[in-house]
Amino acid sequence: MASSNTGIRLTVLVACAFVGGMLVTVSYAPTLYRLFCGATGYGGTIRRATSPIAASVAGGNHPKLRVLFDTNVAPGLDWSFGPEQRSIDVEANSPTTVYFDATNNSGRVNVARAVYNVTPTAIAPYFYKIQCFCFTEERLESKQTARMPVVFYIDDAMLKDASARGLQELTLSYTFYNQKDLTPDKIATARDLKAGSVQEVRNKSTGDSLFENDAVRRQEP
Repeated sequence: MASSNTGIRLTVLVACAFVGGMLVTVSYAPTLYRLFCGATGYGGTIRRATSPIAASVAGGNHPKLRVLFDTNVAPGLDWSFGPEQRSIDVEANSPTTVYFDATNNSGRVNVARAVYNVTPTAIAPYFYKIQCFCFTEERLESKQTARMPVVFYIDDAMLKDASARGLQELTLSYTFYNQKDLTPDKIATARDLKAGSVQEVRNKSTGDSLFENDAVRRQEP
């Protein structure tokens, strides 16, 4: 019995040390934290999938879910930012496109970066983002407005997960943060949010879109 208890304590200590080490590491490496969350779904982070969608994803009789959109602008960034629709009903495994608008209300060029998450966290590993304006430094000129597409789908593998299959509603949240201490070079190299979004819409309409994949799609058992 003593040996068993010692083994349990050792396992707990090792697990705590691993989690603690990861938290310390990611606190100094935001990119590593993003990759960790993207690969695991930790903290409500949604995943990215390769486009085009595999044929096995589309089609079939799947349940519908309501996706709510929540948008925020952090203090220090004079932008208006919101979805063109507050919610949408989607079918699992069906790629869906929605649009968000951002306007720079300030009198100068701004560079901002958006982060996102999805709640409840149980569905995060099944929410796949094909196209988005996230985690990229985005440049928006004074008084300029950008219309930004987001393409996503919900993997019906959620139906095999007891913690996710009963969910009928989820929220996709975005927050834009101002990027400070900008140099002329940093402003120049930031992605043009308006022009880039126009090009993404054009690429989508012609079927030319190609997107990177920063998390492998969940495999069927």
